[in-house]
Amino acid sequence: MTLAFWCVLAAALLPYLFAGIAKVGKTPYDNRAPRRYLDSLQGRQQRAHWAQMNSYEAFPPFAAGVIIAHLCEAPQAQIDSWAVAFVLFRIGYGWAYVTDRPTVRSLIWLGGVVCVVALFVIGL
Repeated sequence: MTLAFWCVLAAALLPYLFAGIAKVGKTPYDNRAPRRYLDSLQGRQQRAHWAQMNSYEAFPPFAAGVIIAHLCEAPQAQIDSWAVAFVLFRIGYGWAYVTDRPTVRSLIWLGGVVCVVALFVIGL
């Protein structure tokens, strides 16, 4: 299995990291009504939940980009580099979100988008 495919797995698991952060804090987790609980969060916990939701949204284009780059037989080192960069950007994105750094978060988000676009075009 390639490094890029391992990165797809890592990106698929990242939302669960942020979910864990959202569930630990001042507001105790209520497993009987998890959606109501998540809607009631504030501060760091709320931002962690939002990072989780954005991570779910960012995953499909990334996974598709890795698969398409492989199918187009792009150079494996390039695929791996863009995939690793994406995962690192997504970790940084979650950190910036949870720690309330909106400008940094947006710049990091843009870096992740560049990685996804690169994965789609390197096989041309």
